Amino acid sequence: MNRAADSKTFDKAFILAAGKGTRLRPHTDTMPKPMVPVAGRSIVSRTIEKLHDAGVKEIVLNLHYLGDVLEDHLKEIETPRLVFSREDELLDTGGGLKKAIRHFANNPYFIINGDALWDDSENGQGALARLAAFWNSETMDILLLLEPKDKMVLTAFSGDYHLAPDNHALRAGNKDGDYMFTGIRIVHPRIFDAAPDGAFSFLQLMDKAQQQGRLYGVAHDREWYHISTPEDLEAVDAAFRKAGK
Repeated sequence: MNRAADSKTFDKAFILAAGKGTRLRPHTDTMPKPMVPVAGRSIVSRTIEKLHDAGVKEIVLNLHYLGDVLEDHLKEIETPRLVFSREDELLDTGGGLKKAIRHFANNPYFIINGDALWDDSENGQGALARLAAFWNSETMDILLLLEPKDKMVLTAFSGDYHLAPDNHALRAGNKDGDYMFTGIRIVHPRIFDAAPDGAFSFLQLMDKAQQQGRLYGVAHDREWYHISTPEDLEAVDAAFRKAGK
């Protein structure tokens, strides 16, 4: 696959941060899920740091549940530039992204779930850089970071996707795939053409890209953590503290 013509600089990103995180209560009774700390640092601050290290200059975050609390938490961050997209009513993953699409013109960008937490290789290429290196605007509308099931040690696994030899991603309807979607991806804004207004799931657009042969995946080479319950958080927090992370 020839990707030489692509720019490998992605200077904008979107963090999905509007949800209520109900399964993580009581931690999310007083803070939105992206603010939940792991080993003393919030998940969202860790994500922003990795985006900054990857060269991102501007990050859009959508806000709804306890949005003011999250905005205050991030108020001292000057770089990257943070832009907040407020939702009076929850627009789901697809609707929230479409509402802010004007910030990205016609350029592909990172989209990351607000609860995404992952390790990068210490002496190798990070996950975001690996996605950027593989991206091809001519053939792709969405590129997913996928976690192999054998790397899911601390938290539960769901077989969301198969990955073909040519890196096409294929959703596993019966959850028997070898890979779990990490909530980390690169997206071209054209995938939102003809998308509905209001609330809808981004999964619809992932399925659309798959049907058109424009959904690809890259296997992550380190661990990613699916923090869904207080038990998940406790296990990951303990592991991070033990490792000094």
